[in-house]
Amino acid sequence: MSIRSNISAVYHAMQLAGKYPVPARMRVIRDYLSLYRAKGLRPEEYYEFEFEKRSEDFRRDFLGLDEQRYYLELLNPLKYMSLARNKFVAHKMLENTGVRTSELYCHYQPEGRYTVHSECAGNLAGVLRIMKAKGVQSCVIKTTESSHGDNVWVIKSIDYQDDDATLTRFDGQQLALSSVLGDEALVFESVVRQTAQFAAFNASSVNTVRFMTALYPDGSAKVIATFIKIGRAGRCVDNAGGGGNVDVCVDIATGEIQHAIQFDSWHKVKDIDCHPDSGSPLNGVIIENWDSIKAEVIRFQQAFPYCKAAGWDIAITDDGPVVIEVNDFWDRTGQFFIRRGWRDEIRECYLAWEQTGKDYSVGPQRLPLDDKKMAAKFR
Repeated sequence: MSIRSNISAVYHAMQLAGKYPVPARMRVIRDYLSLYRAKGLRPEEYYEFEFEKRSEDFRRDFLGLDEQRYYLELLNPLKYMSLARNKFVAHKMLENTGVRTSELYCHYQPEGRYTVHSECAGNLAGVLRIMKAKGVQSCVIKTTESSHGDNVWVIKSIDYQDDDATLTRFDGQQLALSSVLGDEALVFESVVRQTAQFAAFNASSVNTVRFMTALYPDGSAKVIATFIKIGRAGRCVDNAGGGGNVDVCVDIATGEIQHAIQFDSWHKVKDIDCHPDSGSPLNGVIIENWDSIKAEVIRFQQAFPYCKAAGWDIAITDDGPVVIEVNDFWDRTGQFFIRRGWRDEIRECYLAWEQTGKDYSVGPQRLPLDDKKMAAKFR
């Protein structure tokens, strides 16, 4: 490492140590610097994941942000970023590869002005035309670029007027459609109905399973980690950062729920056996039809090769798994929930693609120009 990097690492180690009791500070400094040199661990990762308490296996297998970025630059190249991060684009891509998603009713894009289109609208009149024509009476509204459960409205009923509509949210609050349509692009989707088993965990939110998957050059794919995010009573989202704070590991082989926790914030985590609001059992529950669900998600990954290591948020319905969102760049918190790291699996996938000799991180090559005059003109 350079002198500057060493100085920076020592400075961050000292800042980190200040969060611990005085007798532990020198030990924390030495431990953090060792992990920083070995794997580029960030000080906030050391503190949040409580590395001073973790097993050697966890410490070795944890995938930190900086190392993750290195691998995903090849596996999920920047040129494909919008295919996962833009909810409208992702919806259309998945829909056209046979991946089951919620029904897309309308894409509101204020920067565009569509006159006649079955899905896209650039103003209030266009959105009303589409929603009325499809007879939409309930929906989910999301901003196209948000994540972590932010900017999601569950609309349980819609009262249409000639030039506007009254939306009633899941919590009873009413608002005009015109007040929702602003400068942000939005998608209007169908409300997903989860199975009775998943609704029993918490009925007010769609409780999604996060499937971490990896795709290999030979076309095979596998699930490398699974956990469920479960909402709290009266909240419509299941994300720990946006309302939900119950998280459970799922055994990949058996579908058994394990290690349930109530996650209020870092360093405020409590082991639980049942949901704190519904009282529904968690640990030991076997997810119904797990093998077929897992097989379908593997097929989803094979149908979406643009992200070779993906985090799928999957709703479990009576018709099978439904994609709520696909993530090309995911946070590290899931390693806390499943109590192990996934570095080896992501690295294995990275090395497999690296050995093909193809540079997936660059932009597409230009088509060859046979006309020399034309080529000279654009050179």
